Amino acid sequence: MERKVTWETYDAAQLEKLEKLNQEYREFLDNGKTERECIDTIVNTIEAEGYQELESLVQEGRKLQKGDKVYSVCMNKSIAMFQIGEKPMTGGMNILGAHIDSPRIDVKQNPLYEEGGFAYLDTHYYGGVKKYQWVALPLALHGVVVKKDGTTIEMSIGENDDDPVFFISDLLVHLAGEQMEKKASKVIEGEALDLIIGSKPIVLSGEEKEKDGNKEKAKEAIKAGILDILKASYDMEEEDFLSAELEIVPAGKTREVGFDRSMILGYGQDDRVCAFTSMRAMLDVGKIEKTLCCILVDKEEIGSVGATGMQSRFFENAVAELMNLTGEYSELNLRRCLARSCMLSSDVSAGFDPAYASCFEKKNSAFVGQGMVFNKFTGSRGKGGSNDANAEYIAYLRRILDEKGIVYQTAELGKVDVGGGGTIAYILAEYGMNVIDSGVPVLNMHAPWEATSKADVYETYRGYIVFAEGAGM
Repeated sequence: MERKVTWETYDAAQLEKLEKLNQEYREFLDNGKTERECIDTIVNTIEAEGYQELESLVQEGRKLQKGDKVYSVCMNKSIAMFQIGEKPMTGGMNILGAHIDSPRIDVKQNPLYEEGGFAYLDTHYYGGVKKYQWVALPLALHGVVVKKDGTTIEMSIGENDDDPVFFISDLLVHLAGEQMEKKASKVIEGEALDLIIGSKPIVLSGEEKEKDGNKEKAKEAIKAGILDILKASYDMEEEDFLSAELEIVPAGKTREVGFDRSMILGYGQDDRVCAFTSMRAMLDVGKIEKTLCCILVDKEEIGSVGATGMQSRFFENAVAELMNLTGEYSELNLRRCLARSCMLSSDVSAGFDPAYASCFEKKNSAFVGQGMVFNKFTGSRGKGGSNDANAEYIAYLRRILDEKGIVYQTAELGKVDVGGGGTIAYILAEYGMNVIDSGVPVLNMHAPWEATSKADVYETYRGYIVFAEGAGM
């Protein structure tokens, strides 16, 4: 089948819109390197566009009408946005769903220690990573520390030009003969991913060393120096690490790639590229018949678990509250709404990489620069753990996208029996709704720096708008 190169379909006006959208996308990535930061950025954006908090409306008992725009946040890590359509919700919604968590390294609850002239933070990696990719890089520290009195301390260290950065050391090549013989999964062990955060000891006079409470400082002087800095800068004690959520991510801003500036290189594009395009499409959509929903969730990279993952009842509860404010709620109506909905599980796909062509089946691969991607199924080895979209649903999507000239492609995640992966699609499909994975092809997926095509970002955004405006099946 013929594949279109997305760039060749644009006129000058569209190229200008493409660049504007991608500039906004780059800023979104830079401002949202954690789930909490993403939620803050999204809420600020949508409230400026007229969205109101659902929980406040519930407390007021205010009724919702056609065209109203509301949102609900779960624990500052997931969000559901709704725009009420012309038709009753019992006829179903059009849903765009993505995740805003990304592979990273998390700080443990009792992390701070000193060893061999360095102060470290002990860590545990999050999601599927190649551990060797995370060493010898400038890294930033983002997150929150919540004190016992409920005070929340926000941290973002390593992003500004005058900020310090952190790093995880690697063994010099001159001594790495044995290391280089190991399997890639063992070259860097998980417990070796500890973050170097300092090396300067606190200086105590002889009298100070003898004072009560200072003997420990003198013994672990580098650790003591770090604790003094944390106290002075953040009013933070060592015990406050117990109630902290600190994430280690690549330091630095998203960059354009190539002499032609045709691509974007940045951290967290899986899956914030689909989160951004879903949100932006929802804000820019025209008249809609069916109620439109955008759900952006946490914990997809570790199985969509927990209170903020897609397997929680957060989404279902938000829909129930929404239907109650529109006067449609009953348990049966809620079930009808969910079962009659159509969803794009907005998640990235593996972009074909010529350097590793043997891992791909070329005619069923996603190519960078050739538009939004549909994955009929994901899973691994015999479609295990997959949502497998119905042919009737795919035919409907083909029709509405072709009518609007959207460039799209279909793909699988690599060769059969080579690997595989999953998304949130199967969880929403459990309600009986039509679901298919759809998003942007990515190179270097799950690496500290991932790459996408500006054209694919723009075309996926356009495709999401067409879906959002569709009447559904």
